[in-house]
Amino acid sequence: MDGPARTSQEAIGDIVERIWGFRELRPLQEPAVRAVLEERDSLVVLPTGGGKSLCYQLPPMISGKLSLVISPLIALMQDQIDGLTLNGYPAAALHSNCTDEEVDDAHRRLESGELRLLLVSPERAVTSGFMSRLPRLGVGAIAIDEAHCISHWGHDFRPEYRRLLELRERLPGVSLHAYTATATPRVREDIVRQLGLRDPEILIGTFDRPNLTYRVLPRVKAADQIAEILKRHENEAAIVYCMSRRETENIAESLMSRGVNASAYHAGMDPEKRRRIQDRFTTERLDVVVATVAFGMGIDRSDVRCVIHASLPKSVEAYQQETGRAGRDGLEAECVLLYSSGDARRWEQLIESTAAEFGNEPDPAQFELVRRMRSFASSMRCRHKTLSEHFGQAYEPDNCGACDVCLGEVAMVPESTVVAQKILSCIARAAGDTRATYGGAYIADVLRGSRAQKIIERGHDLLSTFGLLKHMRRDVIVSMIDQLVDQELLERAPGEFPVLLLTQGSMEVLRSEREVSLLSPPAPTKRARSADGEDPLSDTQHDVFERLRSLRRRLADEQGVPPYVVFNDATLREMVRRMPASSEEMLSIKGVGQAKMQRFGEAFLDELLSASRG
Repeated sequence: MDGPARTSQEAIGDIVERIWGFRELRPLQEPAVRAVLEERDSLVVLPTGGGKSLCYQLPPMISGKLSLVISPLIALMQDQIDGLTLNGYPAAALHSNCTDEEVDDAHRRLESGELRLLLVSPERAVTSGFMSRLPRLGVGAIAIDEAHCISHWGHDFRPEYRRLLELRERLPGVSLHAYTATATPRVREDIVRQLGLRDPEILIGTFDRPNLTYRVLPRVKAADQIAEILKRHENEAAIVYCMSRRETENIAESLMSRGVNASAYHAGMDPEKRRRIQDRFTTERLDVVVATVAFGMGIDRSDVRCVIHASLPKSVEAYQQETGRAGRDGLEAECVLLYSSGDARRWEQLIESTAAEFGNEPDPAQFELVRRMRSFASSMRCRHKTLSEHFGQAYEPDNCGACDVCLGEVAMVPESTVVAQKILSCIARAAGDTRATYGGAYIADVLRGSRAQKIIERGHDLLSTFGLLKHMRRDVIVSMIDQLVDQELLERAPGEFPVLLLTQGSMEVLRSEREVSLLSPPAPTKRARSADGEDPLSDTQHDVFERLRSLRRRLADEQGVPPYVVFNDATLREMVRRMPASSEEMLSIKGVGQAKMQRFGEAFLDELLSASRG
């Protein structure tokens, strides 16, 4: 490679090593950077943790021109600014949480030409005042982060994103670049159309996250199951997602009663309390946040080791993004979905009620998103393969070695067909000549032999199916009823009370013309090896790692930034394994750039030396 291209490649390598402490770029990062430098529009789709931000942060340090970045995530903006500042990178942000002093300082640095990166919320970016200043700021490129928000087919549509095309009208000669972690082919086409991208460079990364282990378990007792999962991640960061505010509070309370360092988080809480919870989580003083999906959008904490969904997400795209908050540092992490088929009906009811509130008909596309998510949860295919194919990518390995299906953790209920026949027969006999219908919990009570007053009054204690499953817990029976619904061997009637109805498939099972497989919650095991290809840290190494974490927390407190902004876990692990003893050796650690070496290097070298002496 000769001429400018070679110079550009050398410049890229020099700046990446000096500022970020990396030796090489990840796949697709270099062509994404070159698209910006060559002033060509682009659409870049990289999974969470795939390095999207570097694609727009690096070019202005080479071109010397300001890049304008639109981001909807205020907390994430501030984390990015903190991290870039520690790296010696001139960046600022403008959003609703900025103080007057911060706004004045950002404008001063803009006018002086000092800034190379300006992060702006979409609401502020389209104000007349900001628009009028754009032409004189010397903008070299515009980056739209979370670009899926512009698409009606995306999982997080935001109307204000539709106005971002006005930026191009104000700066017609400036290239426009869209970045997202989750976009199906339909969403990608919509992004290009809505933003008016001109002959864009389209770069699609690999959606698969091999460091994540996916598990789907029948939901039985959510609080108990979540507590058991979190035992595998003691003193590690975890996020538990719930569908409702009440669920977040109930599960958080249950976890705290068991001694787990957890807290609830939802939009109905006092804003100051939410901020304190978020701050405690980002500063490693809170291990587990139990939240609605509103939490995490602005969290850039890279060492989340576990994400649990206490109920079904609203779409595969939402699931991909929410689980993507685990293992952003590339190290192993676990993602567990507790599933009940009733969750899908709850989402459908929410879609219907939301549409009715605005006087609209429900959007069929929203129902389709729920259906696809339900299909993912109820299938017994490799989770990595299913996710990859959903986003239009082939998945080659026959066994991913990182999901419940491929790890052989899927446990079947003994004599599943016989158990299914007992459940279906109970529903049929309870209906009787009157064709009365009942919900899953009531049928489970009859099968367990409950002598509740309503069962006695209806004479259902005299049914031949009464007490046939008395050895099983009520919640386990309800879980198996959910599975029969998923397999279309039962259906739930629409409406406020989703009672159970028999189907043609029910009759086939009752006549022994069809076999049934039912799952029982297994006891998962952690993966044996780290995703970075290294064996897990030994006990001695883990002790050193915890010492470095404590040091990192102290230094972060002094700087007023989250600990992961100082160094992420992957960098600390490499320090532990290699035990650098000099500045030169420390600079060879991935993630240690010159600015951070000058600021933090001596403290970490001293701590490693102290640890090596015992």
